[in-house]
Amino acid sequence: MIDSPKLTARQQQILQLVQNAIARTGAPPTRAEIAAELGFKSANAAEEHLQALARKGVIELVSGTSRGIRLKGGSRQDSPGHQLGLPGLAQLALPLIGRVAAGSPILAQEHVDQTYHLESSLFQQKPDYLLRVRGMSMRDAGIMDGDLLAVLSTREARNGQIVVARLGDDVTVKRFHRNKNQIELHAENPDYPTIVVEPGEPFEIEGLAVGLIRNSMLM
Repeated sequence: MIDSPKLTARQQQILQLVQNAIARTGAPPTRAEIAAELGFKSANAAEEHLQALARKGVIELVSGTSRGIRLKGGSRQDSPGHQLGLPGLAQLALPLIGRVAAGSPILAQEHVDQTYHLESSLFQQKPDYLLRVRGMSMRDAGIMDGDLLAVLSTREARNGQIVVARLGDDVTVKRFHRNKNQIELHAENPDYPTIVVEPGEPFEIEGLAVGLIRNSMLM
């Protein structure tokens, strides 16, 4: 059995801040945001604490993006599903959604690839399923190709939240913005254009991003 990592009070505070930011917006905070929230004089102090958390295996830091912080699990079990997280804590059994067939519910049984068991403490809001991220359109929000996005099923979203949206036959992950005349779905990568949904076009919110798990331990 693997012992839980021992965190200092400040490290636990920063971890909670990261978890809360992901739950609230779907993306981790920047170093500057952490520094401002906790009263550090510079972003370097936040970086030092994040490096310590990474050494303890609680998070993973991704270079090249200001929001490159991923929550990380530490163990695996092969039956009845994969376990991501620290042993001995309350677990959630979440289905991993693969390819979604056009016109069918996202949680239809035929879309479920496997089941993962994650610590409930990783999430401020309880997710309903995991969705494997495809592509790099949300790179600058720290969401990379192959990551597992934890999703809360809902039809509602506020401006600025990261959503899973259905556009006709396609399902995509983008940042949501609604104005008087249309809906815009913004990528977090300048190489990808903003998707504009005009009134009358087929569109539906499938859920909100409430967490992100790197799947590296299963590769």
